[in-house]
Amino acid sequence: MKRAFVAPGFPRLYAALSTSALGDSILLLVLSMWVKTITGSNAAAGLTFLFMLLPALVAPALGIWVDRVRAKPLLVWGNVLSALAVLPLVFVRSADQLWIIWTVAFLYGVSFIVLPAGVNGLLKELIADDVLVDANAALQTTKEGFRLFGPLAGAALFAWTGGWLVAVIDAASFLIAAVVIASVKVQEAAPAPEGGHIWVQLTAGVRHLVGDRALRHTLVGFGIMLLVLGFTESSIYAVLDAFGKPAAFAAVLVTFQGVGAVIGGLTSNLVVRRLGEVGTTALGMVVLAVPLGVIASATDVNVALAALVVVGVSIPWLFVAVNTLVQRRTPQAVIGRASMALEVLMGTPQAISLAVGALLVVFVSFRTIFVIIALATLAGASYIAIMLRREIGADLATSRDRRAEIGGLGPAVDAAPRADLPTPESPA
Repeated sequence: MKRAFVAPGFPRLYAALSTSALGDSILLLVLSMWVKTITGSNAAAGLTFLFMLLPALVAPALGIWVDRVRAKPLLVWGNVLSALAVLPLVFVRSADQLWIIWTVAFLYGVSFIVLPAGVNGLLKELIADDVLVDANAALQTTKEGFRLFGPLAGAALFAWTGGWLVAVIDAASFLIAAVVIASVKVQEAAPAPEGGHIWVQLTAGVRHLVGDRALRHTLVGFGIMLLVLGFTESSIYAVLDAFGKPAAFAAVLVTFQGVGAVIGGLTSNLVVRRLGEVGTTALGMVVLAVPLGVIASATDVNVALAALVVVGVSIPWLFVAVNTLVQRRTPQAVIGRASMALEVLMGTPQAISLAVGALLVVFVSFRTIFVIIALATLAGASYIAIMLRREIGADLATSRDRRAEIGGLGPAVDAAPRADLPTPESPA
């Protein structure tokens, strides 16, 4: 990860994004807790997350706008507006102000779509393509680390003072991020005007993801996994019941997974450099599937907790690999729309799996559900490995040649072509 911090501007961007991520980790759980407290309704609390997901429906339209502005001003003013969007929470006192929380949740969802797209654009300006994985790994590791204590801190503050202080802290984190990003020195060219029919502009991100061979097959395999991964959210309390644990024990499960996620974040750049983004995605899905199968057959809660650590390791590998693949293979002119399209393509299967999982857990044991998840995830990994075997082989050869050069052995004579370069055998 050190290579990313050598790049001018990245240390400040990292500090800014880490600050806002800390604020997010403190507030997000509090929003649903707040709704539950003032209404007493589990359904109303669940709707809070729905309002966060709704902006994904208009993500492609937002992507056109993101690609028409410079990334740095977008992030500066986006963080300022995010801070202003959070502050109305200080006025919430009773169920009569429930609409304020849901409005803030919706605006938070907009922020979650726009700001990461801006980050992808600015990273491409600041960081060389071969260092993007280090930058993504550093950001993902920090985010996972905050999840170990951020939600607990938010819950404690909410119990102590109510939600207003949590809202103020999160707003302050956005403002600090805006100030720090404003100090980043970067020369951004003005986005070139784009002609053509509005529909062509609107779908440019999706067409790029579908038209690129490596992206297309990787996202299909990834989508197969996401179609079932949401089942875990619905069956988590069935798992606790099976082991005779109270609902509060869910916090312990999250902590064990979080420990694994930090380990995964710290090692993700090394794994991606060794296997390439496509190979890491396939491996990460296997590493995810195996412990899920272990949980399905476990009779001791300690075995399940150990398996959750491995689950945690796989998550950063997957998201660092996929994000880096999209960043590296996407032109700057459509990075915003490609990022938005990725949100839709990833969010839709997740939403479907959450809905199906909520029904499935009523009729099927959690052990069967976890077996289904594991098998589908292995199927997705197999699809990627089979369809992109040439690309994986090319990345492995490039990694081997790089290590040989570092060891003073010189480059191999018959090195395989890079996976990101067109070859006669690799049609778009």
